[in-house]
Amino acid sequence: MSKVRKLLHTRYRVNDLERSVTFYKKVLGLEEVRRQKSPRGSELVFLKAPESEELIELCHYPAGGDVQVQPDLTHLAFQVDSLEAFGKHLAALGMQYSDGPHFKPDGGGIAFIDAPEGYEIELIQLSPSGPGY
Repeated sequence: MSKVRKLLHTRYRVNDLERSVTFYKKVLGLEEVRRQKSPRGSELVFLKAPESEELIELCHYPAGGDVQVQPDLTHLAFQVDSLEAFGKHLAALGMQYSDGPHFKPDGGGIAFIDAPEGYEIELIQLSPSGPGY
């Protein structure tokens, strides 16, 4: 039986490609890997986090209409060393968490920010005592 081997990328369609690329690079520190056009004319930008293999594909496809993200539809989750330090990074950019941070007694925690189209971004500070958050 043939099975899939690994997740390669996740696509998020956006209204303003350059605004979104700037957000993911400047706010989250992702690296732009490549740009290309799809056979149907979509503009694609692939990004990755420094310690991840999986890519995020941002897609601009005006023929598909405006993107309207429903609340709590989907999110991307990224590990950070410190939610406090990341909060200071956000403040320096004139931003703040949209929810949190929320800490557990074991030192792990989560917080959220919103990407330009309203996609939710979860930031996770792992517990020093184990892999949970």
